[in-house]
Amino acid sequence: MTIAVAVKRLPHGTDLPLPDYATIGAAGIDLLAAVSADTEVAPGARALIPTGIAIALPTNFELQIRPRSGLALKHGLMIANSPGTIDADYRGEIKIIVLNASTERFVITRGMRVAQAVLAPVLRIIWNETEDLDFTCRGSGGFGSTGLNERSPESSAKG
Repeated sequence: MTIAVAVKRLPHGTDLPLPDYATIGAAGIDLLAAVSADTEVAPGARALIPTGIAIALPTNFELQIRPRSGLALKHGLMIANSPGTIDADYRGEIKIIVLNASTERFVITRGMRVAQAVLAPVLRIIWNETEDLDFTCRGSGGFGSTGLNERSPESSAKG
């Protein structure tokens, strides 16, 4: 399935190719750094990386900005607000908030694939206020309440 999305190249991104999928089966489209000069991200630091594009998403869609797995594993480069969201009514430049979670400096160069973006449908909530919620085996247990290890067959059978 494909969805048409209007894209505008900004002056500082005109020489860069439009974002594209690296493979035919890729879910994410690679976003490129439209930096004017090499940008160093120190260990533990954040940087705002321009992409040189602005878009007009159709209503009821968002563009999720996610880290690239290779950069995360090999260099500790994360997306600080992952996943970031580009809303359907936003018309400004897409910029990526990167976080260097490694102990080494990382340099972002012009045209580097720094993040990936996934188009996703947006469902809207209509609140149905109630006094009671339905029962589940988990109940209000959260933040680690299901443990770290594989669940036993007995607990799986119970829910």
